[in-house]
Amino acid sequence: MLARLVRRVLGTGRATLPALRRHVLAATPPAAPVLIAGAPGDLRRSKPELVAENALLRQQLLVLRRSVTRPRCTPTDRAVLDVLASRVRAWRSALAIIQPDTLLRWHRALFRRCRRRKSRPGPVERRPTVSAEAIALIRELAAAHRLWGAERIRGELLKRDIRVATRTVQQDLRDARPSQRAGQPWATFLRNHAPDIWAGDFLPVTDLLFRPLCAFFVIALGSRRVVHVGVTRHPTAAWVAQRLREATPYGERPKYLIRDNDRKFGAASAQVAAATGIAERRTAYRAPRQNATCERFLGSVRRACLDHVLVRGERHLQRVLRDYIASFNSARPHQGLQQRIPDASMEPQLFQPEPERMVRAVPGLGGLHHTYQRVA
Repeated sequence: MLARLVRRVLGTGRATLPALRRHVLAATPPAAPVLIAGAPGDLRRSKPELVAENALLRQQLLVLRRSVTRPRCTPTDRAVLDVLASRVRAWRSALAIIQPDTLLRWHRALFRRCRRRKSRPGPVERRPTVSAEAIALIRELAAAHRLWGAERIRGELLKRDIRVATRTVQQDLRDARPSQRAGQPWATFLRNHAPDIWAGDFLPVTDLLFRPLCAFFVIALGSRRVVHVGVTRHPTAAWVAQRLREATPYGERPKYLIRDNDRKFGAASAQVAAATGIAERRTAYRAPRQNATCERFLGSVRRACLDHVLVRGERHLQRVLRDYIASFNSARPHQGLQQRIPDASMEPQLFQPEPERMVRAVPGLGGLHHTYQRVA
């Protein structure tokens, strides 16, 4: 009975001793690098930790003996110092020739190197190469039969017991049949039809109270003159269609209209353009250089007047843009299409004012063009 009690007490002591040691180590921080204050602290440290710290100090001495002007650590020295510092609890105070941040930077670099080596892709299985005779036969068939595709040529090769993938035949067809662009390039199109092209784009503006405004510009590429400008707070497809009607009220219209893929150009504007006889040409996605004239003009408008004016509202923005466009158009000779003053004898189907609103013509755009201002 007594022996069992003694064994139970000894077992409890062995179980609580490591926990007690951990609490004591956590409550007593590492000793400062002072000889008298560090000696009592070393009595509480384990022998493996003291051995590791001794090895860390020895390694630094080896580096100092090998150096001439300043300590220079090789990659091996960095790896050894990193491993030894991980075994010493007071490794920051044990460092004498480098800073702790330097050792941490070496550790992160070593981790990245090891991670990069583990993440390296394995060996890729090499595909069997196609013989030179098969490649020559593919090119010969492609040159002799211009209408044959990759599947037809692959079928002909299977008849001769030559097995290749369709992708391989397509790659050889690119060399045998260089691709030719269908139609003229975009730059050639703009150069050939510049007098008959208008370009439209939107300029977002923020007023004094941080409310959004939107200005819509139509520019003639041949003369670089502004044909029409409109300002609104709520740009919709119907509003854009009305601006197109106002830009071409009496049959004076371009042949092409360049625009981007903005949703504000809806079905209504497409119907107005088709009814007027204007062919729309959309620019590619994320290709602002295809509408470079509008992009450059919008940047000029923002830098010239909008960056130095606090826009108070819609009418104030219309007045500012009208004054700027008047001076802008006056510096450019007029070429191409010209807007005329409204005449009652003209056919009204090309210009349809918005319902329940009065529309009046106001002079603007340098005295040669005329725009329309909505009056509530």
